[in-house]
Amino acid sequence: MSITSDLIRGHTDTIILAQLSNADSYGYQINKTIQEKTKQEYELKEATLYSAFRRLEQAGYICSYWGNETTGARRRYYTITKEGREAYEKMCVEWEQSKRLIDQLIVQTQE
Repeated sequence: MSITSDLIRGHTDTIILAQLSNADSYGYQINKTIQEKTKQEYELKEATLYSAFRRLEQAGYICSYWGNETTGARRRYYTITKEGREAYEKMCVEWEQSKRLIDQLIVQTQE
């Protein structure tokens, strides 16, 4: 079963910031990690991923830099900023509140 992207779309920034909270990374690796963590049930489209990088960088939540690969293509790495960590913490609180409300609205209980 594959998760519909509509359900997750509003949380793309949170997902990316979560990955960058662990370590600096580049687009392909972030997407690969997302796929591995979800057992291939979810992946970000490349256009969505790089649009999110631009949005997060403009907001001051991440910064980018070029890596020094000695073999293969040069990679653009992303790192989370102090502001990004604060935003991520806020997004996590909002997620928990949203999850609780959705459960209250759609989970059927016996009365």
